[in-house]
Amino acid sequence: MHADPESCVEAAFREHRQGLIRYLTWLTHDAEAAQDLAQEAFLRLARELEAGRSPDRVDAWLRRVSSNLATSQARRTQVARRHEAALAPRVDPRSPESIVVGGELAAQVDVLVGALSAPERHAVLLAAHGASGTDIASAVGRTPAATRTLLCRARAKLRQGMNLAGYATA
Repeated sequence: MHADPESCVEAAFREHRQGLIRYLTWLTHDAEAAQDLAQEAFLRLARELEAGRSPDRVDAWLRRVSSNLATSQARRTQVARRHEAALAPRVDPRSPESIVVGGELAAQVDVLVGALSAPERHAVLLAAHGASGTDIASAVGRTPAATRTLLCRARAKLRQGMNLAGYATA
């Protein structure tokens, strides 16, 4: 090839572009993707030549590089499609009725939690926020066993209150 990397790329572009695009169109079944992949392959050829590395057979090198690029693109597309649902923005499907019912439920829970004794309320709220049994016991000033009993009874009161208010509990 020529000594100047820029003229080498230009010569390779003129000589191999059409054949490379035909090959990539056959490979990807997408003419636009083929154009993009060919452009990326020629860009990589320019980088190789600027780094002082000249392929022995430019046409074979361009085919291999563009084939690898097409394979990588296909893999990325496949992974993106597989995870598309998880990446899609969540739409709040709540209806006005479910919002009202949710508000009523929250109000009922507030009333029932407010009716608990201070140690029961403190323990239930700590448990709801993920505190460990030992941490809850320290916070309410009881032994772990007494705290378990306290939590069990407080939760039973909450369940009973929800059932009396017409909310089914498990």
